[in-house]
Amino acid sequence: MGTQSTPDLSTQAPSLSLSTVAVIGLGTMGTGIAEVLTRAGREVIGIDTDEAAARHAVSALESATARAVQRERLTERERQDALARFRTFTDLQAAADADLVIEVVPEDYELKRQVFAELDAVVRPDTILATGTNALSVTRLAADSQRPERVLGVHFFNPAPAMKLVEVVSSVLTAPTAVAAVTELARDLGKDPIAVGDRPGFVADGLLFGYLNQAAAMYESKYATREDIDAAMRLGCGLPMGPLALLDLIGVDTARTVLEAMYTESQDRLHAPAPILGQLAEAGLTGRKAGRGFYTYEAPGSPTVVPDAESPASADELAAGRTVTGVGVAGSGTMASGIAEVFAKAGYKVVLAARSLEKAEKAKARIAKSLGRSVDKGRMSAETRDAALAAITPAGSLDAFADVDLAVEAVAEDLAVKQELFRTLDKVCKPGAVLATTTSSLPVVACARATSRPQDVIGMHFFNPAPAMKLVEVVRTVLTADDVHATVRSVCTKVRKHPVDCGDRAGFIVNALLFPYLNNAIKMVEEHYATLDDIDAAMKLGGGYPMGPFELLDVVGLDVSLAIEKVLHAEFRDPGLAPSPLLEHLVAAGCLGRKTGRGFREYARR
Repeated sequence: MGTQSTPDLSTQAPSLSLSTVAVIGLGTMGTGIAEVLTRAGREVIGIDTDEAAARHAVSALESATARAVQRERLTERERQDALARFRTFTDLQAAADADLVIEVVPEDYELKRQVFAELDAVVRPDTILATGTNALSVTRLAADSQRPERVLGVHFFNPAPAMKLVEVVSSVLTAPTAVAAVTELARDLGKDPIAVGDRPGFVADGLLFGYLNQAAAMYESKYATREDIDAAMRLGCGLPMGPLALLDLIGVDTARTVLEAMYTESQDRLHAPAPILGQLAEAGLTGRKAGRGFYTYEAPGSPTVVPDAESPASADELAAGRTVTGVGVAGSGTMASGIAEVFAKAGYKVVLAARSLEKAEKAKARIAKSLGRSVDKGRMSAETRDAALAAITPAGSLDAFADVDLAVEAVAEDLAVKQELFRTLDKVCKPGAVLATTTSSLPVVACARATSRPQDVIGMHFFNPAPAMKLVEVVRTVLTADDVHATVRSVCTKVRKHPVDCGDRAGFIVNALLFPYLNNAIKMVEEHYATLDDIDAAMKLGGGYPMGPFELLDVVGLDVSLAIEKVLHAEFRDPGLAPSPLLEHLVAAGCLGRKTGRGFREYARR
């Protein structure tokens, strides 16, 4: 661990203010980190063996700071001072005066090891060495260094100037004082640091890349198109980008490297890179940087997607559907009333049927309150509200569906209950009526087989709250007729929803990708790798998620989450999909989330 003459970082308070930082590797990430450091008053030594990369880094910093002046985030004097603090070199000897070195060279272990070996001979004994890896072992790099106690990981997120999260990664060899010094620096830079242990992907990428891998496998199996997978996750989960577009941005080759490292450690099939990632990487189709990956781009490095052979057909080329003027909605809960509101606002005549007229009228009253709030907020006129309410007829029996063109059930998520309802719809609804289920986890074909007209049955999975959420998963069974599918897609467009097509299997698109991610987050806590708060912060700050996984689990309901995870595990038989024991224990204890006042966190009772 060093000799008598070497300063012992584990016992000595850091004498370093980390005022001079060397950044090795001036690609996109290195340049972004350099910008953050210079703007925060640090002297930055930029090192890259490629002189062109160094020149580009200087040019990028000049452009970024010029934009900051235009936006009045910097004065011209502050800009000039920041530029003066950035010097570039092509030799590692330039790092001799650095208090901290951050390497962000390509994700190749031998290359990083060589950089660290050369640094051992260059830097002061008390200089902290940080690797920017998110896939390789920090512990192994530290062990190969002459002073492992001063080696740690510091993982910025791209783009570094904008993203708030920094993961500070310590190995079992890292001195706590080194971690403290880098954590303090991250805060000084205006970042939100979280401390994590050394394992591939750390927190944010450890959760993110498993999800991206599943999305790639879903696309590879031709279960859904790339556009529908991406739209489903953006609109159904509020994510800033769809998973396949994000893989193109990260780099397909980079994603494969990270997943290989994760799988080597976890042996979890969810982390085994989808074969298509290897195929694309080997073909040089690595995403935006190459001009083609899952999508085709205007030029290498361009964010502009251009049409290619996989681009979806125009609306004119789709099959013709059936005419829909009257819609029946079965159910009286939140989802049923929300769906009825959606159709009524779009001008459809709606029959809202419940088990009793009283329940149906209460559901209509709930819709009236919802529409009233829209009027109060200026989103709707009183006349439009009155017209929508007038279009809804409450009924105490499904017999009222005799003349509807589309019947949508939104009753309890119980297959026996739904099948009985579909038997009734089969008797009541006129020939040619489309029969739709809003199930999120049950087989649509099982509902279809309860009727004498399975070709007329389809899934329409709305998301809660239905009036606000734009997504509808349109679920075809092997028996669904083409014109029924076309009808439902057309209706979705008319009610201002975005339809995505998928087949009749557990989870459809959104839940099949979302719930394994949530389950893996629970496993991180179960294994004491990270805290609830750090994981939630990592996914919001590092992944741009609107809610952290534990916030979302408590909102969805732990019982609902467990039920969906059990369905996914039963369908795909993948050990990695087995529900976390911690989730099962919380549900057994009645800790179901916000609705019970306690889930992963405690909530004030209303």
